Amino acid sequence: MNDSASRNPVLYIFSGLPGCGKSTLSRALARLTGAVHLRIDTIEQALHDLGHAVVRDEGYRIAYAIAADNLRLGSSVVADSCNPVAATRQAWERVATNAHATHVNIEVVCSDAGEHRRRVEARLASAPGTHEPGWQEVVQREYHPWTGDRIVIDTAGCDEAACIALLNSRLASLRTAT
Repeated sequence: MNDSASRNPVLYIFSGLPGCGKSTLSRALARLTGAVHLRIDTIEQALHDLGHAVVRDEGYRIAYAIAADNLRLGSSVVADSCNPVAATRQAWERVATNAHATHVNIEVVCSDAGEHRRRVEARLASAPGTHEPGWQEVVQREYHPWTGDRIVIDTAGCDEAACIALLNSRLASLRTAT
């Protein structure tokens, strides 16, 4: 099912702390829908590789521009980032609005702290030279509670296939409601 072939493009905006399963689900959704997958960690790592010792919002700003280009071309986009504060959440939504696309906010959580910690501690670096945050960095990370509408997927005690099926079901419910 390719979203862009059958309807207006969609910006799927993922949010969640490191280790909750966000990248696993966002990659799966991109494969399922044929959407472009944009991962902030990949962009930020490229900036570090180019000599940027400190990266603030540059990764997000680059991703916003790439997402807008693809949405305007009619391609759906999956945005994979922690998306921790209202400012980044609103910026992603503006990208969709300005590109005449719809957007869906998806927050991925792992409600079992022990499981979440095991995942964080077991993660391998996603690319050579990258830094994956440790548990203390994850729990101390700035992450504001949501106030807007979103789909929430709790990955605790749930395997990848079940989480993807749940996400797909909730997205299908949204499509039939509109």
